[in-house]
Amino acid sequence: MEPVSAAVSAVLPAGGSGERLGGATPKQFCGLQGRPLVSYAVRAMERVSWISDIIVVVSPENIETMKSIIEKYGHKRVMVVKGGITRHRSIFNGLKVFAENQSSNRLLQKPEVVIIHDAVRPFVEEDILLKVVTAAKEHGAAGAIRPLVSTVIASGEDGCLDHSLERARYRASEMPQAFLFDIIYQAYQQCTDHDLDYGTECLHLALKYCKTNAKLVEGTADLWKVTYKRDLYAAESIIKDNLSQQICIITDLKEAVAQVGFLLHESLKSQVKVEAISISLSKNDSHLQNIFSGECYNFLCINDKEYATEEIQQLVDMLEKSNITVLYPVVLILVHLSISENISFSIGLEELTKIKKFAREVKKKNTLVYGLLIQRKDHFSLQETINSAAALTMALIKDRNPELIGQLLVA
Repeated sequence: MEPVSAAVSAVLPAGGSGERLGGATPKQFCGLQGRPLVSYAVRAMERVSWISDIIVVVSPENIETMKSIIEKYGHKRVMVVKGGITRHRSIFNGLKVFAENQSSNRLLQKPEVVIIHDAVRPFVEEDILLKVVTAAKEHGAAGAIRPLVSTVIASGEDGCLDHSLERARYRASEMPQAFLFDIIYQAYQQCTDHDLDYGTECLHLALKYCKTNAKLVEGTADLWKVTYKRDLYAAESIIKDNLSQQICIITDLKEAVAQVGFLLHESLKSQVKVEAISISLSKNDSHLQNIFSGECYNFLCINDKEYATEEIQQLVDMLEKSNITVLYPVVLILVHLSISENISFSIGLEELTKIKKFAREVKKKNTLVYGLLIQRKDHFSLQETINSAAALTMALIKDRNPELIGQLLVA
């Protein structure tokens, strides 16, 4: 995607108290797959190379919390700013950093265009950011919109229906929004206290004080805002689904192991993108390194040894070194191929204990380890077992349940 030919920065208001969510933790700091919601919104901006600076505006009591999040998850180009008592006052504080150069750490370039986006809308994509920025350059202001889901009605003083709006004529204002910096900053400078304390719509301020008619850009369905507790569950479900789109099957060069890897590949490929690699983990394989640098967060490692301690540890070390475990939990399924008829002889209690202990240790590194036993019998029975193993694999990578780590599942 071509970058825009303008200096662009972003302001993310993240100072809400989360009253509608309930609970003691503000929604922007609630964990999704072990990571705060605000980190996902920051990462969405950070991934866009043409956004120069990202300002996150938080309430004074959460400044240190936000700074620790930036450090822990390795966010770049991000600055934390103290927010105000309302949304508009917080956004104004974020804009002031550029206009008044209040940064004590480094010189910030005043952008030509500034994006304003809620820190509790984690799924914004570069495409819609580019559309609103491009429209803002031409029109002075732009914002994403979506069709209304429910009809809007007005009640009279007696609490009865007064009138309703024609739903087809109206749209829901969403984020992101983008503005020529000078327009939105000038609008905020002219705001009354009533605007700053009770207003919520930035596009309205540009219209009211700068006579700038914003271009409205049709947004996608994933721009919704996390408001209630059920929204957290929905957001986590989306994240899990995104993480389960690809899996890498790793086998050694032995024929029996490679055959099982091939059969699992065939069984899984209709449900998920599959990369299959036959390597020795003791070697630094460039193909595997390329997968680590991509968007793969699920690995299925097949061996016929009792417990391939060194090889598995090498794989975990490679995952950690690649930094893919920093932002998302990685699922690592250890598949043990057995030719024994008796499960108790193929995997002993000592090996099970080792797997469980190992899983607890690597969970600290954001890697979720599960065990899976496949018994290799005749071809018909093996195919049936493979289908069961594929179903278990999909369940594990979709659910990503940390309570099941170290458990041995039998296909």
